[in-house]
Amino acid sequence: MLIAQVTDIHLGFDRGNVYELNVRRLNLVIDQLNALQPRPDLLIVSGDLVEHGDDTHAYDHVHALLGRWEGPMLLGVGNHDGRAAFAAEFPMVERMGDGFVQYVSEQNGLRIIMLDTLDEGRHGGTFCEARAEWLAERLAEAPDMPTLLVLHHPPLDTGIPWMSALPHEGWVERLRAVVEPANQIVGMICGHVHRPIAATFAGKHLVVAPSTAPQVALDMDDVDPKHPDGRALIIADPPAFALHDWDGERLLTHFEIAGPRNVLASYNSNLQPMMREFLKERGTG
Repeated sequence: MLIAQVTDIHLGFDRGNVYELNVRRLNLVIDQLNALQPRPDLLIVSGDLVEHGDDTHAYDHVHALLGRWEGPMLLGVGNHDGRAAFAAEFPMVERMGDGFVQYVSEQNGLRIIMLDTLDEGRHGGTFCEARAEWLAERLAEAPDMPTLLVLHHPPLDTGIPWMSALPHEGWVERLRAVVEPANQIVGMICGHVHRPIAATFAGKHLVVAPSTAPQVALDMDDVDPKHPDGRALIIADPPAFALHDWDGERLLTHFEIAGPRNVLASYNSNLQPMMREFLKERGTG
């Protein structure tokens, strides 16, 4: 099964402007996903659909744009989202009894658990006792079924000081206690950091997808809150997304950008001998 992951759309950054940059960037991603061969079987949107959690017009707009995707879709929330406005726009998305956007979806033999790390009013993530207990119960229901966890905030130090969680944070320890013994978890996929990252958490494979909104610059130097040093924070790299390929045994992830690019080589008669040789070496030519 091929799963596309889109994250950190941030529609409404330029509030009220229906032609804003983030609209154009999302459209490029959706166009490319629809054109992919093979086309993904599922699209996961892992939070920060809008810039302002109370912006009902932005939610309506992002709903329409995501509706251009020609396939099934799972939605989650991030720190810029608002649960009330999200629920009003997407009433079909399941929630826990207390409103947390956590639910289970079984897709082609893979159990996908969407988690809610939103702490409204804060940039960083959280995972309270109620959410942790819910996750533990869902994992106990199917201990032998391959399971993918989806959450907005990566529960780890990403090396980028202003876009990280720390190991001693209570929510990180709480999540680790549930995840570590769950051997059926084949991977965890996240967003939030606006750039691709591969890591491990609690012994599990974890990847962070790049964003459709502008990317975060890579700068792993410490930040001094008293002295702005002029470092780049946000950069104009192309919009991007992740593709997760689940073959029944392992999860393989690629990161891809959307939009026009210069092609330096194509598979034509000139390169056919090279391709034949490559395929012959692996026994498929």
